[in-house]
Amino acid sequence: MMLISDFDYKLPEELIAQQPLDRRDASRMLVLDRKSESWVDSVFSEFPQQLRSGDVVVVNNSRVIPARLSGRRAETGGAVEVFLVRELEPRIWEALVRPGGRLRKGTRVVFGDQELIGEMVDQPGHELRVVRFECEGTFEDVLAQLGSTPLPPYIKRPVGDSAADRERYQTVYSKSPGAIAAPTAGLHFTDAILERVKAIASVAEVTLHVGYGTFEPVRVEDVDQHSVSSERFTISDQAAETINHARSNGGRVIVVGTTTMRALESSATENGRIEAGRGEASLTIKPGYRFGIADALLTNFHLPRSSLLVLVSAFAGRDLVLRAYGHAVAEEYRFYSYGDCMFIV
Repeated sequence: MMLISDFDYKLPEELIAQQPLDRRDASRMLVLDRKSESWVDSVFSEFPQQLRSGDVVVVNNSRVIPARLSGRRAETGGAVEVFLVRELEPRIWEALVRPGGRLRKGTRVVFGDQELIGEMVDQPGHELRVVRFECEGTFEDVLAQLGSTPLPPYIKRPVGDSAADRERYQTVYSKSPGAIAAPTAGLHFTDAILERVKAIASVAEVTLHVGYGTFEPVRVEDVDQHSVSSERFTISDQAAETINHARSNGGRVIVVGTTTMRALESSATENGRIEAGRGEASLTIKPGYRFGIADALLTNFHLPRSSLLVLVSAFAGRDLVLRAYGHAVAEEYRFYSYGDCMFIV
């Protein structure tokens, strides 16, 4: 039995990155070789040098929406925070609501100067509540006006209300709005780095809207009892063709981020090809999983006891990953969303 406590490590709080670096590509990069079980300290600006002709680099072009809303109860004026998680229907969302346990069905929440009204559709009792919104104009325009960037809770500063975070907590290739968290492995790329990558390898874009499943805590001790919530993805005909062409011709599939990994592995056919289309990434990847598509993975450093650390351990081996994490801690790498990265080959 695999225990979630087997995926724990000690991280000094001061190593949790609170701000992005001035330059995206200035991040450090730990290059981890699975075959030799060794690693080399590098920097992300040297990432293109890790590529070979014929490789394909696959990125997630999902764009973060301003999913955090601060409002007040219409009846009492009490503060309410609504964190949008998943759109169920137009203007109806699953959301994390604080204090969700005290808001009964029918409770109305006012945002801004009543530009937006939210109503609790369900009774309290579930972690995720269902909220129906009313507004003039489009919901997207009102959300852009009133919402803030949903930075993770371990970034302990006023979150998401600055223009800098709105720009910096997006990848430079983000296109498709819908994510409630950034696919953070992609935050290191600049336009110039992308051009260098394209001079060597192909680039394919897929879309997986990062949702609650990506950061949902593992609440069970037995890892086999945990299921990661599904997230929607789309793979275009062009992306599938580019990836399949690279694989057929001996190129490596370089996966940028765990969300991209879930999308690709969820769409893989039995004969190891990518199938275009829309789907739900419902895989829970843990040690013992047989990867059908990925040859290498670029990823940030993840929280202890998280499903993302379990996924990375499935790809590179738990002992090797935790030893590499120990090295990163000793060398004072920067951790989590705005931190440094690891390239696993």
